[in-house]
Amino acid sequence: MQELLKIGLVSISDRASQGVYEDKGLPGLIDWFSAALTTPWVRETRLIPDEQPAIEACLRELADQAGCHLILTTGGTGPAPRDVTPEATLAVADKVMPGFGEEMRRISLKYVPTAILSRQVGVIRGRALILNLPGQPKAIKETLDGIFAAVPYCLDLIGAPYIETNPDVVQVFRPKSAVKPKA
Repeated sequence: MQELLKIGLVSISDRASQGVYEDKGLPGLIDWFSAALTTPWVRETRLIPDEQPAIEACLRELADQAGCHLILTTGGTGPAPRDVTPEATLAVADKVMPGFGEEMRRISLKYVPTAILSRQVGVIRGRALILNLPGQPKAIKETLDGIFAAVPYCLDLIGAPYIETNPDVVQVFRPKSAVKPKA
């Protein structure tokens, strides 16, 4: 029996975590994955403040204890003093995957010139790929639409479950040698 895909979804916001306003990051992520994935999956969700020790602890817990294969953060990637998501992500990394951050910024630059201020990163910790996404649902969707084609093959390479998607949402790219035959 194939291992079940586990996805960690983390919204990082001081005000949303305090109940000052409604978090829109987690619903945006859940909506996108519910439409995109045809592979069965379970999620672990967290809503935490923009505090580096809390973010690091959350990412470690999701990767090491909860066994998440893919962890997506939303929020905390700008230049403001309290934006520390990239620092926390890099602190827990085994490997940095610079192409993800470069591509996420390139995608966002098509929509807003301030995307150049984003400090999003992608890293691997153990058998988990961790990606920092923007905070707004529209930007989350645009970013995932643009980068997710490469995510399943990256997960294949680090030992995560095989992912298939709804081709109307996103088409996965794998080398021919890595494509599993249809059952």
